[in-house]
Amino acid sequence: MLTFAAELVLLVVLLGRDRVKRFRWFTVAIALMALRLLAIKLLGGRLPELTLTTVFIVLADVSAIAGLLVVVEMARRAFAPVSRLTWLAWALGLLVIGGVALWKWGPWPPLKTLEANTFIGSLRLGQMGAQKLDMLVDLLTVELGVLVVLLGRRFGAGWKTHTQRIVVGLSTASIAQLAVQAIWLRIARNTVPHSQAEYDKVIALRDKFFNANGALYIAILIWWIVVLWTDEAGTAVTVPADGAESTAGLPAPEPAEQ
Repeated sequence: MLTFAAELVLLVVLLGRDRVKRFRWFTVAIALMALRLLAIKLLGGRLPELTLTTVFIVLADVSAIAGLLVVVEMARRAFAPVSRLTWLAWALGLLVIGGVALWKWGPWPPLKTLEANTFIGSLRLGQMGAQKLDMLVDLLTVELGVLVVLLGRRFGAGWKTHTQRIVVGLSTASIAQLAVQAIWLRIARNTVPHSQAEYDKVIALRDKFFNANGALYIAILIWWIVVLWTDEAGTAVTVPADGAESTAGLPAPEPAEQ
């Protein structure tokens, strides 16, 4: 539950430091991830298997959609000065690159198994949609992270901004997630256990990868907590000894009309 606790602290920081207005979908995504962990803890083994699976798949689908909206939100924040036409052109280019990478990544199930004629078929379709959309979000996040690091400063999203630091955290988490998936996919394809002991070793290796990925995610959550607790350079309002607010770092007030 360390991950859940870190997510709760991050939500408190987002709400308490008034960051929600700027990063609404990021806040929603963190809340959904915390809700999924809470559902696993509270509902596991207490509901019928089919009901539990339905709840988890629905939450996974909603979280994947929220993740995609986070990418859009961060891209808009990072490249706000860019014209809408240019922004849309770049977004379309990144989406094409991510879509091609997703298609090549695989594996894709046979089309016959994706029919939603039954409730079970609908669940399978929803599960695959969540998995593929999650992977697409990871690919897009990595692409966005590269652009923000290389070009963010030119458009007002330099290293000292919350936007770039959030994107760096998101990109790091996505790179780790994609790496774990790629490594495990390669192991699963090329490993054929001949005994229970060999099978247990493979599963133990998988758990080590997943645990390492989880530890990295907790570190990223702590990074976001620290970053979002502090104000961006030039935006903090200090209070001197006489109690009046100092306007250091803030834009000068407009002159009064004559």
